[in-house]
Amino acid sequence: PPQWQLLTELLRHDPATPELGAVLVPDGSTVALGPLLAGIEAGLRSGGFGRPLPTLDPPADPLLAVTIAEALGTSFLLAEGGDNNATALGPGGCWDDVENPQNYTLRGPPSPIPDPVAIGAMDGVVLGARLAREPLPVVELLRGYYGTGNSSEGGRTPSSYRRRDFGALAGQRRLEKEVVAVLGVLRTLSLTPELLRDVGTQQVAAVAHRAAREFSERYVECPAIVPRCLWGARPYRGTPAPLWPPLGSVFLHHTLEPAQPCWTFSARARAMRDMQRFHQDTRGWDDIGYSFVVGSDGYLYEGRGWHWVGAHTKGYNTQGFGVGIIGDFTATLPDPDTLALVRDELLPCAIRSGHIQSDFILRGHRQLGHTDCPGNALFQEIQSWPGFQ
Repeated sequence: PPQWQLLTELLRHDPATPELGAVLVPDGSTVALGPLLAGIEAGLRSGGFGRPLPTLDPPADPLLAVTIAEALGTSFLLAEGGDNNATALGPGGCWDDVENPQNYTLRGPPSPIPDPVAIGAMDGVVLGARLAREPLPVVELLRGYYGTGNSSEGGRTPSSYRRRDFGALAGQRRLEKEVVAVLGVLRTLSLTPELLRDVGTQQVAAVAHRAAREFSERYVECPAIVPRCLWGARPYRGTPAPLWPPLGSVFLHHTLEPAQPCWTFSARARAMRDMQRFHQDTRGWDDIGYSFVVGSDGYLYEGRGWHWVGAHTKGYNTQGFGVGIIGDFTATLPDPDTLALVRDELLPCAIRSGHIQSDFILRGHRQLGHTDCPGNALFQEIQSWPGFQ
């Protein structure tokens, strides 16, 4: 009973306080428990535990329906019927204390699918699909997926691959089909006739297409970026100078310190704070120099971000973004997943989102200054990447 009471409290839905029901998990992600647990229940019932899942009419996948498809369909319908500023996805948010998180606050006007709901839904699909194949104790499932804590340095947690794994299970075409199906199911429910009144078949198809495309672009094809507030950044000193995207260049760096990869969120967050402290207090810069920092834990960390001039490549800071990969890559390369995170996710996503030009130029730091950065091994590697000159 105490556990049930806790879950009831955590999952209480209140549109006025959408931050309720979210938890900070060991990989540094904020996960909404509602869609996560819905996916776990659907997976368990599909695997033969408890009552069998209902057969939906029109046919729809119950796992996708309870995690993301219904939320996507209704969110985009509501945004379409709202004002011009209505959004259907996002925003992200911040915890009040990285080391002892208590309260989570969204960083903008909420949609029905703020980032924690999207992440919880993806995790619900991934874990539900696993339970349908191989039921196992939920506590074992969660510990294995998120990691039992932040002390392991053995490699990335399975949860850091959620975007790839969700995309494999529910690609854009399938997601679009499921949104159409679940909106058909909603027509038959007495609670939702107003939402779908006067919405024809073609409009449902258009809403589903847009919802699946925008969700896939934002949460599957683009990498997760940990905001400054989540790694505990100090304030910027002074007034930052704005960038004017799209920019024409990307400059690749290695950080040298810490020399070993950071596999966990807590280690990565500490390294970011150390780096910022060094740049501000020793170098005398206004802030951490890089635009973004890449950890071996599978995440990008926001430095100066997309909108502010950095201090990464002297003489060229206004012309491009500086991306620093954590580690010393003089003799060895980052692991293949870390390389792919930059080459195959960050750079294409930055083009699609209008931050860099489609014909951007990629350079290593050493090409523009008296330095060995980004290390001999990494510099050799990036010469085969798109955009390198």
